[in-house]
Formats: sequence, C-alpha cells, structure tokens
Amino acid sequence: MEERKDEERTPAGAEQTPDVRRSARQWLDATLGVLNRAGRSVAGRRAGIALSVLTVALIGVVIGVLLGANTKANIGPFNAEMTIRPSLSGGTDVVIPPLGSLLLDSHDGPVHLSVQLGTLDQLRTRALIDDPAGIARASETAVQDVTRGIIRLGVRTLAVSVLCALLLAALVFRNVRRVAWSGLLALIITGGSLGIAGLTLRTQSIEEPRYEGLLVNAPAVVGDARRIANDYNMYSEQLQQLVGNVSRIYTTVSTLPLYDPAPGTKRVLQVSDLHLNPTAWQMIRTVVEQFNIDAVIDTGDITDWGSEPEGSFVSAIGALKVPYIFIRGNHDSARTAATVAGQRNAIVLDNSMTTVAGLTIAGIGDPRFTPDKETSPAGSGLSKSAAEQVMGTGERLANTIRASGQPVDIALVHDPESAGALSGVCPLVLAGHVHKREVRTLKQVPGAPPTRLLVEGSTGGAGLRGLEGEAPTPLSMSVLYFSKERTLQAYDDIQVGGTGQSQVTLERHVINDKNPVSPSGTPTPSPTRS
Repeated sequence: MEERKDEERTPAGAEQTPDVRRSARQWLDATLGVLNRAGRSVAGRRAGIALSVLTVALIGVVIGVLLGANTKANIGPFNAEMTIRPSLSGGTDVVIPPLGSLLLDSHDGPVHLSVQLGTLDQLRTRALIDDPAGIARASETAVQDVTRGIIRLGVRTLAVSVLCALLLAALVFRNVRRVAWSGLLALIITGGSLGIAGLTLRTQSIEEPRYEGLLVNAPAVVGDARRIANDYNMYSEQLQQLVGNVSRIYTTVSTLPLYDPAPGTKRVLQVSDLHLNPTAWQMIRTVVEQFNIDAVIDTGDITDWGSEPEGSFVSAIGALKVPYIFIRGNHDSARTAATVAGQRNAIVLDNSMTTVAGLTIAGIGDPRFTPDKETSPAGSGLSKSAAEQVMGTGERLANTIRASGQPVDIALVHDPESAGALSGVCPLVLAGHVHKREVRTLKQVPGAPPTRLLVEGSTGGAGLRGLEGEAPTPLSMSVLYFSKERTLQAYDDIQVGGTGQSQVTLERHVINDKNPVSPSGTPTPSPTRS
C-alpha cells in the first residue's frame, strides 16, 4: 500500500525528463540550422541582385551611348556631327571627307570623340563667299561652336544612357527600387567616364595631329608649322585656323589654298634610300609642290648598283626645280655622284659645305661602295675595319666644319653610325641607311650644345627588295621646318604604305628644346599646359 502511495505522489512524466530535453535540443539545433541557411541564402540573393542591377546598368549605358550619344552642331559653314563611343584609349578624330582625318591624342579613355564635318550649309557658305571677312569670322567662332557642341553632346549622352538603363531595368526587374538603383549606377558610370575624359584633357594635342588621307591635302588640313601654340590661348587659335583652312578648301574651286610661310621660315624635304624606285619621284614631286619646299636633301643610296645605266634614274632631279643636296650612300658609285652633280639644280657634298635657302649644310659620302650587298642594313654589316671607316667619316666631317670657322645648321651622313663625332659640332644631323625612322639625341659632349639625329626611312621602300617581307616597306620622307633663326621648329613624317599600297599617313612633331628626345630615341612627354 505504501509503495502504491509513493507512485501516486510522483508527478506524471517525471521519468521521461531526459527524453524531453533531448527532443528540445534537437528542435533548437534544427531551428538554428534553418536560420543559418536562410541567412546565407539571403546574402547570396542580395549579391546576385546587386550584380544583376550593375549588369543591367552597364548594358543600358552601352545601348544609350550607341543609340543616342550623338548631336548635330554648326561649325563655321559646316553641318557637323559629334559622336561619343566607348573606347579604351580615348582620343579624338576629326573626319573631313573627302580629304582625310586628323587624329588627336586629346584625352584618355573610356570615351572616344568623333567630329565629322559634313555638308556645307548653303546660306552660310554663300555668306562666306560674298563677304571677304566671312571666313575669318567663322574661324573666330569655331571654338565656341565646338565647345557648345561638346557640352550638348555630354548632356545628351548622360540623359540617354540613364533613360536606357531605367527602361531596361523596368523590363527586367519590374521593381521600383531596383530600377532606381540601375538608373543611379548608369548616372555614375556615364558621368564618371565623361569626367575622366575631361580631367585628362590635353589641349596641346592639337599641336601634333596625325593626318590620314590624300597626300595633296595634308599641308592645307594640318596647317603650317609656324602655327605652334605656346599656351592655352593658342589652342583656340589652332582650332580656328583648322576650320578656316578646311573652309577655304571647300569654298575654293580653282586652287588648293595653303598658309603663307612665316617670314624667314624654310621648308626642307629629307629623302633617303630611293633604291631605283620610280614611284619615289612622283611622291617627291607632289610633296615639293604641295608643301612649298625650298630644298631637298638626299642622304644617299639613290641607286642599287651605281652602274652607268642607272644614271638615267637620277635625271628626275632636274624636274624638281628646287636645290637638291646629295651625299653618296654605300650603293652609290663615284659615277653616280658625278651624274647627280650634272643635274642643273643638284649639289653633291663630299666632306664639303654649301649654303642653300639660307641654311649652311655640310655633308660627306659613305666611305664604302658595296653594291653586291643587300640593301637592308643587315646585308652591309660592319666589320671592325668598316666600323672604323664609318666612324672616321664623321670625324673627318667634324674636322672640316671646325676648320671652316662658320656655324653649320645641318650635317649630312649616310650611316647614322657616322654621326657620333658630330655631337656638339652642329645642332642637327641627318642620316639614312637603316630603312626605318629613328629620332634621338646624340651623346652630349660636356660644355657643348646638344645635337639631334634624324634618321630617315626608305623613300623608295628599299626598292624591289622592300617586297620581300610579309608587308611592303613603307615609302618615307620628312618635311623639316626651320625658323628664321635657322633652328628646327617642327617636322612632318610622311609615309605611304609600301609598294602597291596607297594609305598615306602624316604625323606632325613639334620641337620642344625643354623636352629633348632621349638618347634611346624615345621622346620625353611634353608637360600639360594650363
């Protein structure tokens, strides 16, 4: 009876307490696991949503730029179109059909500006023709026209990009919050891209345009080298002159107008290594006429073998009607030099000096005659004795210049290896031989002024051998601009894309003595002006 009473006093389920505790613990663990998984899934979901919103915003910006980043602008008499496109390198190109294009390294990416000068407005063009001061007035307002057009283009690009991002987000998400985030991201991306372009603007880039198009139009489109900007205000003047030049081209039928050279400015055309290519003469004549060349300098290898039959090739010199200064290359014989000297406008220098177009020029022929070698530099490699000959040639010319007692503006050698001894003797040395363009400063002599070396490519595309490689050797020449003080102020590198090709490239290089070309041949960057 007492045992039964004890059982009755024990609470019901007291014996099951451990089982209840175990069950509660299991339930708690399961709940926590569900919460952890839910937390992880929420974080992953949020990351996925953020990535999808960013992707939609980027796609919307690209679509907006491709569809709406363009605007019309009136620049002088032209109906121009301005366009922005995504780009890694930035820059600006001014398309002037059918003359060609000016490429400017104006800013860094990620946007590229294209300005295409289209048709002429009939009323504005008639006003230009009827009013003698019309072109000058159009040039003066060109900067304002371009500035207004760029601002309008930037605002339009920003608006269209954001709108496209909003529309695309509305179609994809159908969620107001996500649509708003997409629009905000599009605004940041587009505004940031335009901001990068503005912050990296290089106003001096218009001083050194790269021209692509028809060779005969290059001097008129690029302008005269004397138009060199020294500060920001000159940037505006350069742009005005560019518009004025192009306006004259379109409004003048009979002649191709050019800038009149500044008083005392001289233009010298450097050619080299024609190697019997008759195409070179046609190119030289075009440049002499269109660029108003005062003299031509040939740094050798006008022939391949120096033979008598090749003498007829040099007869084209007389048709140029400007002084032609020549030094012998390693493929030119004494007979070749004599034939050149027989041309009425030719001057052959061989350790001698002359004055042409106000410039004092000294030159010496190559000491070798190696017509049996290939025209490529590797085929006429320097042995020890040949190297001594070549370098000794430069020393001989340097001694001649010193003995003359008069300052020399330009020294001529065929092989650039001869140029070292001329450092400090004269400010500029011209050479050829290597069939590729090189520009560098010679190792400076202590206490002497620096000397710049310009090595020309092959004006004849290295002759028939220029076709042996995968790509033809380009036909190269350079126009050198000398101030009235007889110093080099700029030069234009002109290239035609090799035999059988017609692409013409012109690059303007402005000389800045404060930033000379390094001895390695790589120009040091010009400082950004403000």
